[in-house]
Amino acid sequence: MTDTDASAQDVPAAGPAGPADPPTVPAIGLDGVAKEFHSRGETVTAVRGIDLAIRTGEFFSMLGPSGCGKTTTMRMIAGFEEPTRGTVRLDGRDVTAAPPNKRDVNMVFQSYALFPHMSVFENVAFGLRRKSVPRDQITRQVGEMLEIVDLTGREQRRPRELSGGQQQRVALARALVNHPKALLLDEPLGALDLKLRQAMQVELKRIQREVGITFVYVTHDQNEALTMSDRIAVMNDGVIEQLGPPRDIYEHPATRFVAGFIGTSNLLAGSLARVTGGQGVIEVSPDERIIVRAGRSELTVGQEVELTVRPEKIELAAGPGPAGGCALRGTVTEVVYLGTSTSFSVHTTTGADVVVFQQNSASADTPVGRGDEVWLTWDPQHSYPIG
Repeated sequence: MTDTDASAQDVPAAGPAGPADPPTVPAIGLDGVAKEFHSRGETVTAVRGIDLAIRTGEFFSMLGPSGCGKTTTMRMIAGFEEPTRGTVRLDGRDVTAAPPNKRDVNMVFQSYALFPHMSVFENVAFGLRRKSVPRDQITRQVGEMLEIVDLTGREQRRPRELSGGQQQRVALARALVNHPKALLLDEPLGALDLKLRQAMQVELKRIQREVGITFVYVTHDQNEALTMSDRIAVMNDGVIEQLGPPRDIYEHPATRFVAGFIGTSNLLAGSLARVTGGQGVIEVSPDERIIVRAGRSELTVGQEVELTVRPEKIELAAGPGPAGGCALRGTVTEVVYLGTSTSFSVHTTTGADVVVFQQNSASADTPVGRGDEVWLTWDPQHSYPIG
């Protein structure tokens, strides 16, 4: 008998069951939240009834193109916009009609909005002084926060004496020193150059992990969202098209929009000639085949399916490979050297243009050039149906 069996026998068989664990209250909850703007006699719907639960201590990103509704959603959480319909909750409390200063959240903008005439210390201490926090406590809290954002020793500098990344850290420290329940960040890295932006992505995640506060991050940059987030909500035209961890969003896009917006994706389509063992086969020619696994619904013979395959999952080969794999013939139309990898554009016999990423390494084969005939092969598990 195992320890588990023994402990189970010690529990009386009769009697009322104990109370279940109470459900965890989200740090931020949106219930049917919608926002409409009225201009020149027209109604523009920016957000179309979003339901969302953001967990305490989570790094949550809202990702999407300009005009998708992500910033409007954040402004409704912050209290700068009032929903047309729906409810906004912070820690379970209805704050839909509460002004921004009555919500325990802070917001960091792309412009940083630092006070140019104040030192770093004075900028960070500003909110504490408005709350009449004792001087010794201000000194301690500001010092602790500057240490977290790696600005110790720069307390007396003015914002103009700091780099863009350092100014961003001052803005973060000022927003975090009051220990809000959540920090809202509206594209805060947009003004930085690429290398500094990449470094700040790592810093932001480290800071969030150290302070343990819920971060809600708005961005149109897929790499930022994938790098930092615990979960991502991909938004388009006022709705959430997909919500999940970065790996699920990238590996298993739920819609054509998500597949095209997150990274580079190859979209293929065809009619299933046969279905066996939960897999469908599109027969392109006697030697060419696209095998697709069942997704959210069952596959049937004759069904028209659309699927996505990521470029790094595809290999350039001299032949069609094993019978159980996917294989397409094509002609290389473009080769682009990207440093760590090379991008190949291949026009296939299906008429689709497929992009392949091949890692560059010391053991790489003889490079493939424009005009070369190639085979594209990949494992069927990477053919993911859309819809």
